[in-house]
Amino acid sequence: MDITQTLYFMLPNADSAKNALKEMLRSHIGIGKIHFLGKRGELPSELPEASVFQKTDITHAAKIGILAGGFIGMVSGMAVLLFPPGGLVFGLITVPFGTVLGAVVGVWSATMIGSALPNTKLEAFQPEIEQGKVLMIVDVPQSRVDEISVQVGKNPNAVLRHLDPTMASA
Repeated sequence: MDITQTLYFMLPNADSAKNALKEMLRSHIGIGKIHFLGKRGELPSELPEASVFQKTDITHAAKIGILAGGFIGMVSGMAVLLFPPGGLVFGLITVPFGTVLGAVVGVWSATMIGSALPNTKLEAFQPEIEQGKVLMIVDVPQSRVDEISVQVGKNPNAVLRHLDPTMASA
């Protein structure tokens, strides 16, 4: 099992981004692991654009929503079980049902909100992106971070801006 890290490289323009993409592909980084973020409408079509998951806070919001919704649903289920409205009788299934229902509603509502919010990790890059620079986001195995950093570092215009440990992969 290897930890995947996200590398963020700031490139001066789209031409540098195209060259960096070629270098990543030559380094056997899959096209699905390389994403670019540029000024709205100015990113060439041959550069894979960052996904909604990378551009927004949808993933973070979903995590919070499922936890908060599940907790609220569980508490609500216990309240209904302990203090049944109108003398109705509820079974023990009420608590897990309330938990699942709360988690579903929580994740749905939180992702709706999170999809409208920009990714807080990318806020630091926004001024440079607005100036026409291009952000390259690359997910690489931990064991290749140094190698890829050196490879991209050969481009005098590329600047490694941030390392972000993201997830474990099999």
